[in-house]
Amino acid sequence: MSIRILESRGSTLIQDLGRPGFSSWGVGPSGVFDRRAFHHANTLLGNREDAAVIEHAGSTLTLCASRPHAIAITGASGPASVDGVPVPVGRVIELSVGSMLRLEAPVVGLRYLVGVAGGFEPEPVLGSRSRDTLAELGPQPLTAGSSVPVGLSTAARWSGVINPTLPSGAMTLRVSLGPRDDWFSFDSIARLFTSSWQINPLSSRVGIRLDGPKLERSRHDELASEGVVRGSIQVTNSGLPIILGPDHPVTGGYPVIGVIVDSDTDLLAHARPGDVLHFSRHAI
Repeated sequence: MSIRILESRGSTLIQDLGRPGFSSWGVGPSGVFDRRAFHHANTLLGNREDAAVIEHAGSTLTLCASRPHAIAITGASGPASVDGVPVPVGRVIELSVGSMLRLEAPVVGLRYLVGVAGGFEPEPVLGSRSRDTLAELGPQPLTAGSSVPVGLSTAARWSGVINPTLPSGAMTLRVSLGPRDDWFSFDSIARLFTSSWQINPLSSRVGIRLDGPKLERSRHDELASEGVVRGSIQVTNSGLPIILGPDHPVTGGYPVIGVIVDSDTDLLAHARPGDVLHFSRHAI
């Protein structure tokens, strides 16, 4: 009762909703990057809301079914096929014994999610099946030859379709200023909202690095480490921002000029190197 990985070119991880509540242990929440697509996959398959999925960022991913399975592909959009026959994303797909699902590099977005009826069920760590890439906690990354157990499901699958909703152009993310916006000049705060920011290739699930104009501080003393959350916009000593992703550390020593509205952070799962994003001011 498993699915086997035949080929993986990129990052292929098991993810669920993460392990919140362990920050006092130094363990971050982690969890799936695109939570909306995660919800879509499990809705299509009739799974419980926290059933684990495969999150794949990169080019080719090929899976083989060891028994009949129902799957759903959500998140990014791109060429997908079963045994060489094209299949759509955003709806339930049936796999027979020995069927091979192949995903090619996305056309829109960056991360595919592959859900399966019953959910993927590797051994949980601290109550979650999510891979935390910073803490190296949770199930090992999936590579060619890996097998993942699948739970049994008797739930009725949904016959509807969930169409991809990712923007194909520049992203605009809402930002609430603070808690350390007072460490920056008025010009820097204005620059945050008026500039075009480009996604740096070194971005990851830990943080999305941005290239653009420098954000100058009005204070230069040392900031004690303090708690940070997903979507925090830290400004490094170089003056360039980093947006913290799901695998962020629990504390940080760089001042946080603002925090992205939580629901908007799902879009960052699909920010490709070179993509452009803008910020708009959001009043709490």
